[in-house]
Amino acid sequence: MATVADQIIAAFKTSGVSRVYGLPGDSLNGFTDAIRRADGITWEHVRHEETAAFAAASEAALTGRLAVCAGSCGPGNLHLINGLFDAQRSGVPVLAIAAQIPLAEIGSGYFQETHPQELFKECSVYTELVSSPEMAPRIVEMAMRAAVEERGVAVVVVPGEVFLSRAGGQGWLDRPVTAARSVLRPDDESLRRAAELINRSSRVTILGGAGAAGAHDELVSLAETLKAPVVHALRGKEHIEYDNPYDVGMTGLLGFPSGYKAIREADLLLMLGTDFPYRQFYPENATIIQVDIRGRQLGRRVPIDLGLVGTVKDTITALAPLLRRKDETEHLDRAVKHYRKTRKSLDSLAVNDRNQTPIRPEYVAGLVDKLADDDAVFTVDVGSPVVWAARYLTMNGRRRLIGSFTHGTMACALPHAIGAQTVDRGRQVVALAGDGGLTMLFGDLITLTQNNLPVKVVLFNNSSLNFVELEMKAAGIVNFGTELRNPDFAAVARALGIHGRRVERPEELEGALAEALAHDGPALVDVVTARQELSIPPAISTEQAKGFALYAIRTILAGRADELLDLVTTNVARRILD
Repeated sequence: MATVADQIIAAFKTSGVSRVYGLPGDSLNGFTDAIRRADGITWEHVRHEETAAFAAASEAALTGRLAVCAGSCGPGNLHLINGLFDAQRSGVPVLAIAAQIPLAEIGSGYFQETHPQELFKECSVYTELVSSPEMAPRIVEMAMRAAVEERGVAVVVVPGEVFLSRAGGQGWLDRPVTAARSVLRPDDESLRRAAELINRSSRVTILGGAGAAGAHDELVSLAETLKAPVVHALRGKEHIEYDNPYDVGMTGLLGFPSGYKAIREADLLLMLGTDFPYRQFYPENATIIQVDIRGRQLGRRVPIDLGLVGTVKDTITALAPLLRRKDETEHLDRAVKHYRKTRKSLDSLAVNDRNQTPIRPEYVAGLVDKLADDDAVFTVDVGSPVVWAARYLTMNGRRRLIGSFTHGTMACALPHAIGAQTVDRGRQVVALAGDGGLTMLFGDLITLTQNNLPVKVVLFNNSSLNFVELEMKAAGIVNFGTELRNPDFAAVARALGIHGRRVERPEELEGALAEALAHDGPALVDVVTARQELSIPPAISTEQAKGFALYAIRTILAGRADELLDLVTTNVARRILD
């Protein structure tokens, strides 16, 4: 007798799903047993359901296809929520199976009772309870369809006894559910209006985001036609900056002065597939055209003069014939010159600073970039690791960069790496982790050995919540509650069967990283980095400058002048000597 769980697993296989990430539990028994008995689909066991959701999000980001995770009733599936928020806000297709308590007990305050269809509503495009075997096939079909078409999270809530019931609802789930392919561009009148605005502008700057994926060549060709510098948001880095002579770096809190300046000096800003959130980095008096596949995102960050709904690729292709080729290059030349100066300044920090300790985090990121494979997948923790990744990892069209760049959660580097490595165990996956982020989901280091995943973890160990400290400094607040008393992470790794190496001297770093990257299995390099290294944004407000001055005064008054001296030594004295 085929059960509802068998039916669901068969549907997954038909639609190309080959694995489910999760942690077993009583209410999931019917589901996991169906996986045990099935061919062509695996159960990817992790130590925390949050990791399962992050891993599924990473797989979906890497492949563009539906990925699946599962959690048992109550606390089990509740643990999925942070990773599902990350997937939803990153716009990747993930289906979560959330087991539920017995149907007859719902509403009684039963053991482990929650209401997942309410809890997950904010982080999903679809969520529904299956209350009978006959409902299951159609609800699962609609959930899968919503996830792949709307590129978001769908949640199906299933009471444990329903998984074990005889399958019903024949006629659904016997055909593959895959995303429809279409051409999506604005109408001709909107394109003509866009061309008019662009053709009469003399200083066009392009700002591209994740929506530029798959449109690299079209975007570069457009920049050539318009003699426009190209700035990228963080999520656009992997799709835009490579093989692009018009690239002038990133903007935003983690960005480059050159990217900030190219936007501020534009008389027309062309936003392509970006929902860049920081309003203070937009131009004040420029004409703004925004292109996005989701119309609801138009104009929600900055007032725009024209909104266009379409994919970046299809829209540029349709718009290009209407544009006049520009010959004046002053705006472009100035932006490119500034970018080269900025790039040289940043690269000057990514060095072995005369064997001084602690090690510069820029040097760590620069060496990882140099030593990693040309098709490596990088996952990064939110906080200072994402700063160094944004500034020092070189994209080339084959490398990938995955992180919680919109949801902004810590603890994502390791579980994202688990998902990426599970997809392809032969591809190099490097997790750039912070000591705060790694220890949040520390238990899933064991998943690397249990699941035979050769992930390479490079740990920025500055014994602090470093980025939080920077935010405190900018607000004029004495650092408090941010110190981390860390173990020897390399020793912990070795105890778990992982290749572990601790590096405290910069002259030992390159060899240690090369050894770890070449190791046939999981590896962790625990790098002791400078706590007081400042990642300065491209534009500093008067309030931030006042905040730093106030922080300095308060730190001295608090009897912590040694901390201020360390800050000066790390960020001023070293640079003077350089």
